[in-house]
Amino acid sequence: MTDEAMLHLVADPDHARLAADTLFAALERDLGPRLPASAEMLHVGATAIPGCLTKGDLDVAIRVDADDFPAAAAILAARFAPNAGSIRTADFAAFEGRVMAPALGLQLTVRDGQFDVFHRFAVALRADPSLVARYNALKIRCDGAPMSAYRQVKDAFIREILSTRP
Repeated sequence: MTDEAMLHLVADPDHARLAADTLFAALERDLGPRLPASAEMLHVGATAIPGCLTKGDLDVAIRVDADDFPAAAAILAARFAPNAGSIRTADFAAFEGRVMAPALGLQLTVRDGQFDVFHRFAVALRADPSLVARYNALKIRCDGAPMSAYRQVKDAFIREILSTRP
């Protein structure tokens, strides 16, 4: 029997947001110059959205041109562990920094590829406080639930939002 991770929202999302912003700035300074010139690093998780509840981690989308994907993936693989729970394709790779504070998730995508959606979801949330309220309600309902159950509900919400936004 394995212990599945559970969703636990942090008590102080503003403090978590500050910690995530600080780590993101450090990543931009350190990692940004090492990535291919086409790379764009974006803070995209809940800590990037004012008023959004969070489990306190930092999610970063790194968008690159297709020709730069292999080089960017190699650079990230040399510094971070692959996210074992995520898929890997020719245009998407996920990495994690669990020993970092806060925990770090990196999603490398080919610009305009199939998985290049993380920034679009963040933009939609920033533009519409009612979506943030709905997202927060979803998170509150799932607080304490297994991460797999939360991810299913979250993925459906994200698909719904992205299907209604250009």
